[in-house]
Amino acid sequence: MKKRFATAMLAAAAMAAALTGCSSGGQDDNVGKVYYLNFKPEVTDVWEELAQVYTDETGVEVKVVTAAGGNYESTLKSEIAKSDAPTLFQINGPVGYQSWKDYCADLSDSEFYNALTDKSLAITGEDGGVYGIPYTIEGYGIIYNNAIMEKYFATNSPVVSSVDEINNFDTLKAVVEDMQAKKDELGIEGVFASTSLLPGEEWRWQTHTANLPIYQEYQDKGVSDLDEIEFTYSDNFKDIFDLYLNNSTTDPKMLGSKGVNDSMAEFALGQAAMVQNGNWAWSQIAGVSGNVVQAEDVGFLPIYMGLPDEEDQGICVGTENYFCINKQTSEANQQASLDFVYWLINSETGKDYMTNKLGNIAPFSTFSDDEKPADPLAVSMLDYMESGKNNIPWIFTTFPSQTFKDNFGSALLEYAQGTMTWDDVKATVIEQWKVEKAAAK
Repeated sequence: MKKRFATAMLAAAAMAAALTGCSSGGQDDNVGKVYYLNFKPEVTDVWEELAQVYTDETGVEVKVVTAAGGNYESTLKSEIAKSDAPTLFQINGPVGYQSWKDYCADLSDSEFYNALTDKSLAITGEDGGVYGIPYTIEGYGIIYNNAIMEKYFATNSPVVSSVDEINNFDTLKAVVEDMQAKKDELGIEGVFASTSLLPGEEWRWQTHTANLPIYQEYQDKGVSDLDEIEFTYSDNFKDIFDLYLNNSTTDPKMLGSKGVNDSMAEFALGQAAMVQNGNWAWSQIAGVSGNVVQAEDVGFLPIYMGLPDEEDQGICVGTENYFCINKQTSEANQQASLDFVYWLINSETGKDYMTNKLGNIAPFSTFSDDEKPADPLAVSMLDYMESGKNNIPWIFTTFPSQTFKDNFGSALLEYAQGTMTWDDVKATVIEQWKVEKAAAK
């Protein structure tokens, strides 16, 4: 009798354990998984390493997939429709939110949002909800190698005697053209690294460079967005673009085959003295095999193009990196993704990756002053932020669409190859802006 009772009790316990397992779903259903669709190809290795570290530490699976340069929107459209859709993705600002608001969970009550030092940086909806949270503030400008600059200053009759004297377009142009004339003496192939115009690799120009003239047009008109633009400062854009094209390591007609990695490698190998890019580029420079650029020689110059009051101009500072949680995935996956992003900004390991390997200047209260990036481009960016200069905000997050940017980039390539006039480039930009803004509505 006792034996039968014990057997029955064991069977009941086994049944209870089985039912408990079914109700909790175990690792697969209850814990949740993270699938992050990464925006930046240049830091793919870091994100993949970070994902493995998190999985080893917590047991939670993290998958990282990286969209090819210039193809994030199309990749997201493809991936979001799958049964195993991204749980964590990015939008680039208010325009991106309008495209993806049906997938963005409200993060108002999350620890991640509560740690944001400036709540105004978040993307909010008309209902007051918080749908996108910036995870880094970044800056871009003209990166220079001061070792080459010092060599130039020692040549016969240099235009200036220090980088500090370069504070407007006319001076920049004179220095660059003199350096290009002395390129053999300086041991470089060109002042500027290649102006990458390979399709999908033109974002430094159709987005980052274009930010400045469009910002100035907004300023003149007292607005923060426009349904139609006049491209008032298109000639200023042309001036700096021509300077890049005509004083470069590569013949303009060959730029359709050049990508950003080619450009950064040229700079890292000492073949060029300058390159336009952002603070995130230090890992690319330092990671190039054969890199000769020393950290102490690297800094930023503003992107001068003859805009008003440019002597007081700084670099371009802002963000287009907003984390969003996919509300159409399971609650377990949403929570796992929230736990992951909070770990990034709150754990010692996560903060180390954010600061020292991803080079992020994270706008969260969980970071102390001594947890800011120490790489030279981040330091130069922070110097500009504290200098009192008029740093240019990132207004390219209001640009109409990726299609607009792609068509702008294609026009720039045709111009570089001599098959399109600048007037036609200007007309393309104005028309495509109008068409894509209307389509967005």
